[in-house]
Amino acid sequence: MSFGYKRRKTTTARVGKVQIGNQHPIRLQSMTSTSTMDTAGSVAQSKRIIEAGGEIVRLTAQGVREANNLANIHAELRAAGYDTPLVADIHFNPAAADVAATIVEKVRINPGNFVDPARRFRHLEYTDEEYLEEIKRIEQRLIPLVEICRKHSTALRIGVNHGSLSDRIMSRYGDTPAGVVESAMEFLRILRRLDFNDVVISIKASNTVVMVNCVRLLVDAMNKEGMYYPLHLGVTEAGNGEDGRIRSAVGIGTLLAEGIGDTIRVSLSEEPECEIPVAAMLVERLKDWETAPEIYGTEYPGFNPIEPSRRKSVAVANVGGHNTAIAIGVDDIDEALTVKISTDIETDKLVTEAKKAHDKILILTTTHVNPAEALKGAMHTLTASGITNPLIPEINYNDASPEATMVYAAADMGSILLSGFTDGISIKSSTIDSCGIATLSLGILQAARLRFSRTEFISCPGCGRTMFDLQTTVNHIKAELSHLRHLKIGVMGCIVNGPGEMADADYGYVGAGVGRISLYRQKECVERNIPQEEALPHLIALIKADGRWVDPTNP
Repeated sequence: MSFGYKRRKTTTARVGKVQIGNQHPIRLQSMTSTSTMDTAGSVAQSKRIIEAGGEIVRLTAQGVREANNLANIHAELRAAGYDTPLVADIHFNPAAADVAATIVEKVRINPGNFVDPARRFRHLEYTDEEYLEEIKRIEQRLIPLVEICRKHSTALRIGVNHGSLSDRIMSRYGDTPAGVVESAMEFLRILRRLDFNDVVISIKASNTVVMVNCVRLLVDAMNKEGMYYPLHLGVTEAGNGEDGRIRSAVGIGTLLAEGIGDTIRVSLSEEPECEIPVAAMLVERLKDWETAPEIYGTEYPGFNPIEPSRRKSVAVANVGGHNTAIAIGVDDIDEALTVKISTDIETDKLVTEAKKAHDKILILTTTHVNPAEALKGAMHTLTASGITNPLIPEINYNDASPEATMVYAAADMGSILLSGFTDGISIKSSTIDSCGIATLSLGILQAARLRFSRTEFISCPGCGRTMFDLQTTVNHIKAELSHLRHLKIGVMGCIVNGPGEMADADYGYVGAGVGRISLYRQKECVERNIPQEEALPHLIALIKADGRWVDPTNP
C-alpha cells in the first residue's frame, strides 16, 4: 500500500469571506482573552491576532449583553478596514447564541451545555423513549438558532469539549471516546435533518491521546453516516511556553499528518497572537507533503488506525518489550546494541537489513520530506514481515530554528508515537544543544502519555470569562509546584471546562468569580470561592494534607 499525506475530503463551510474545507487552505485562528464588554481592548487584541496571520477571531459571549456588544466590536473592526470573520463562543446560554448569530459570521455552541444543564457529575437513568425525548428537546431548541443562522448566512461550530460532557451523555456512555463522539453526532444528525450545511465540528481535550483518538473515531462515525463536515482541531488547556507548544503540536500535528483538519487553533496560556506562528508552522510543511514522492509499504495485520495499541517488540537490554519509551541522548544505551538503517532503501532490502540485526535495537532514519510518514511506512513493513526488534525513529532537523525544531519534532514524533509505534525517539538538531534536545524529547514523550518526567500543568488560554490574571497566575503556580513531578495540576479560568478537566488532574485551581478561586481534588470541589491571594497557599496545604507534597531539592 501507499503511505503519505492525503487530505480528507469535506464539504465547505462559509464563514464570512473565509471558506473552510479541504479544497481551501487550512485556516488559522485564535481567541481573544479580553472581556467582550471591553470594546476597545477586544478590538485591539483582535487586530493583533489578524496582523499575526489569524484568519478567524473568536470572542466569548457569556450572555445576551456580551452578545449584543459584539456588534460594536464588529463595527469598529470593519471601520478600521478589517474584514476578518468573528465567532461568538457560547456556553450555557442559547439566547446569547440567537443574538450573536445576527451579528457575527459564526457561532460556536457546546453540546455539553447548550440545552443540557451544567454537569454535576450525577448519574441519570433514561429509558430509550425518554432518551429520545431529550434529543427531540435539543432539536426544538436548535431549530430557531438554525433559522437565524440561515437568514443571516451565519455558520455554526459544534464544539465538544471532553471536559464539559453533559451528565446525560456521561450517564449513558461514560467518560469514553464513544460518549464524546456521540455528543457531536447527536447535533450533526439534527443539523442534517434541518438541511443546514455551514457547519464545522471540533472535539477537544487536554489529553492528546484522548483528543486524537476521539477525532479519529468521529471521522469514522461521520464516514459511516455519509457526513463530511470540516474539522476544527485543537488541544484545549495545552498550557504555555514549551509545554504548550509541544502538547499542541503532538495532538494537532498527528491529525494533520493523517489528512484530518481544516482549521486549527493552538491554545496557549499566553497572549493570543502568540498562537498564530505556532499554528502556521504546523501547516506550512503540508504543501511539500502534497507533492512528495510516494511511500510504499505493507500495513501490518491487526493494526487499528482509530485507537492503535503499542506495537509488540522483544526487549533488547532496557529498550522495547514492556519497558518505558526511551529518549536517545537522555537514557543510557549501549551503542553496540544498536543498528542504524535508512528507510530510504527498497522495501525488500530494508527487511533484509533488519533481519540481519535480529538481536539489535533498530534506529530508523530517513531523508524523506515527510519523515514521520516514511518512518511509519517502514515500521508497518518491518512489523508485517515479522520483525520484533525495538524500533526507534531518528529525525534530523538540521539547521531549522529552535522553535521550528520543537514544533516539527513534536508533530512528527507525536504522529509516530500516537500510531502505536516505536520504543523511543531520537531527535537531531544543529541549533539546539544536548540539554535542550533532552528536555524536548522528554516533553514529547510526556505529551504522548508514554513517560512522565515533570509536573503536568493543564492550563487554559483564558477568555472573556476568566476572572483573574491567568498568565501571571500560571507562571506563579509553576514556580511553586514544578518540583512535584508526580502530579497533574489544572489551572482553569472558569467553570466551563474546569470541573470536567479536573477529572484528568490530581488538583485543580479554577476561577469561580472576580478574584475568587475554587480548589479541586480531581473532580471534587474541596474549597469554594476563596480569595485569590489565599488560593495557592491553600492548594499547597491541601497537597500536604493528602501526603503528596515533597520539598524541592536544592539545585
